[in-house]
Amino acid sequence: MTGAVLTVTELSVRFGGLLANNEISMLLPAQSISAIVGPNGAGKTTLFNAITGAIRATSGRIDFGDVDITNMSATARGRLGIARTFQNLSLVEDLSAVDNITVGLGRFRRSGLLSAMLSLPRSLRTDRATRACARNALGFVGLAEAADRPAGHLNYGDRRRVEIARAIALAPSLLLLDEPSAGMGPSETDELAELFVAIKREFGCSILVVEHDMTMVRAVAEFTLVLDHGVVISSGATTAVLADPAVTAAYLGSNPSAASSS
Repeated sequence: MTGAVLTVTELSVRFGGLLANNEISMLLPAQSISAIVGPNGAGKTTLFNAITGAIRATSGRIDFGDVDITNMSATARGRLGIARTFQNLSLVEDLSAVDNITVGLGRFRRSGLLSAMLSLPRSLRTDRATRACARNALGFVGLAEAADRPAGHLNYGDRRRVEIARAIALAPSLLLLDEPSAGMGPSETDELAELFVAIKREFGCSILVVEHDMTMVRAVAEFTLVLDHGVVISSGATTAVLADPAVTAAYLGSNPSAASSS
């Protein structure tokens, strides 16, 4: 996929009398890392949900490459190559890390239910391939040794990594990460930033991240879009956007140095 991996055109999302997203337009280049930032309630997660199909846009258009996905289901968008993580962890704590990933890979199974129940060779081959894929993804995020441990026994940062592994195991063209560094310390955030760069380099996918940590944004994002009250107030190269007085006033406060500590 070349050119723009994602194009959002004048997208609006309304919940009753609340206009959560107001005619948002953005273009995400292929094989890039971009960020969406803004104060709480700016409409960032709503935009994520509209892109992934968790909610339907009230108006506007979303194109994934050359395909209009505006009215597609979340499942259909996933099959095209869109994967995401959530702000709140969504792992099954009693399942092992590897099983949490294989559950998410169910859409890749080509053997039917009867074949699986009877443990027929095709089903067994599919199961082995799926688990191998899951283990490879865990190895990539640095959790190979934790693959068989229950997710609930892992520390918070490692559980975040399991969610990222589950997403990259789907081999997406577009990976959306909703506040991935939330609850992490500075060293964990630095390691996460390095992981995102490695994911883009290794898998050639584009990454779109909602993030409050400006150190993370500066470290990884080539492009940044800033929302305030559901409206785009600035977008473009990250360095220029974070230096925009409108962004400083709306999100970072009156002191520009806050960009390094928010």
